[in-house]
Formats: sequence, C-alpha cells, structure tokens
Amino acid sequence: MAAQSKPPKRNSSSGKAPRKKPKPKLSHYDRAGRAAMVDISGKSPTVRSAEASAFVGMSPAVLAALPKNPKGDPFEVARIAGIQAAKGTSGLIPMCHPLPLSFVDISYTLCEDGVSLRSQVSTRAETGVEMEALTAASVAALTIYDMCKALDKGMEIRFIRLERKRGGKSGDYRRTPERRS
Repeated sequence: MAAQSKPPKRNSSSGKAPRKKPKPKLSHYDRAGRAAMVDISGKSPTVRSAEASAFVGMSPAVLAALPKNPKGDPFEVARIAGIQAAKGTSGLIPMCHPLPLSFVDISYTLCEDGVSLRSQVSTRAETGVEMEALTAASVAALTIYDMCKALDKGMEIRFIRLERKRGGKSGDYRRTPERRS
C-alpha cells in the first residue's frame, strides 16, 4: 500500500500554503557539488574589516616567565607571525581570495589564566577579511605556544572566533558578549 502524503498546510487568512524560507546555501560549491572559489569579478571593492580573537591558557608559572623567554619577546614574535599569516591566508585556505590588505594588527592582554589575543584586519576589496583575521589570531596563538612550550606543553589554545566584521553584502556582525567557560 502506497503512503499518502498530507496536503500542505494552508494559511487561514489567505488560503495559500505558507512560503518556506530558502535554506542558506554554502557558497563554496558549484552546481555539481564540487568545491569552488566564489566568483567575485562582478563585485565592486568596498571597505571591509574584521576582528578575531584567540586565547592561550597557561599556568601562572609560564605567565611569570614570559618576559624572560630566551627565544625573545613572545608577544612581538606573535604579532609579526599574525601579520604574516593574515597576508598569506589565501595560500593556506584553498578557497580564499588573495586580498590587498591595508591594515593588520595583533594585540594582547595578559589574564590571570593566560593570554588573550586580538587581530584586526582591513582592506578595500570585493570580499571580506574574516578568514584573514581568524588566521592572524590563530597563528599568533600558535606562536605564543611555540615560544613557551619548553615550559609547559599542556597549554591550551581556545576560543578562536570572529568578534566583529564590517562591510559586504551580509552587513555588519558583532559577537554578543558571553562568559568564557
């Protein structure tokens, strides 16, 4: 016996079936389902920016040893590594477009349980810089780990996330404040 399907629900005020919202579509796939770079050739360049963050959890002993690191100033090395990483994002992430970055910076804050890192990236281009900001924060955190791993291999890199972005078709985004757990 064949299963019967139910008729669509009708909107009581108009008598029509309610419209379904279109499902969000992943942009990095072509019609055949293959990974593809998005064609941005028809887009106009606009100012775009993004900020991302990462956290390196470490013990108080490692925090206290940071200024005496024999490899050099871990924060300056991490800052330079993050800038370099942002500039090279398209070489690491296959579908990212190479972008002419106009600004990249990495800042840090010492916390009682580790180091909080923040990247800022901006450009005037046809596509956004979220991936560049995330890559910069990630590589800066990895660099802090590398500079301090002789003291404690149990450090943790956590909370790599986009904090804010401006510009582009999807508009502005700002992460809502939340507690770190």
